[in-house]
Amino acid sequence: MKYYIGSDHAGYKVKELLKAVLRKKRIPFEDLGTQSEEPVDYPDIAMQVAHRVKKAQGKGILICGTGTGMAIAANRMKGIRAVAASDIYTAAIGKRDNDANVLCLRARQFPFHKTKAIVEAFHSAKFSGFKRHKRRIRKLDQ
Repeated sequence: MKYYIGSDHAGYKVKELLKAVLRKKRIPFEDLGTQSEEPVDYPDIAMQVAHRVKKAQGKGILICGTGTGMAIAANRMKGIRAVAASDIYTAAIGKRDNDANVLCLRARQFPFHKTKAIVEAFHSAKFSGFKRHKRRIRKLDQ
């Protein structure tokens, strides 16, 4: 499973740290930006990642100051189910029950060891496939 990752300027440093973790774990990824702390508009990055996730049926990781803006932007695209997670439970249940395909993370005022644990929980969680969850996802896609 390949990840498409992106951040705005607020999430740039966390994205760079996270790339090192993904490399170490041999998890394939593609960095879709930004490449510095120069100000950028988070919707631009979110839509690039969402488009690639949808096209390649991969997974995405988006990082901004709070994770909220990226989640709002990514969820505008049909077929994208982005979860803004600031704890392990939310990341895992987002994937297990909602088949989340994009994980949105906060960069500001949040320790990286927690970010790393959240990504690991999201990566290892599997969609349950229960009928009730499939039915709800179909409704989202209508």
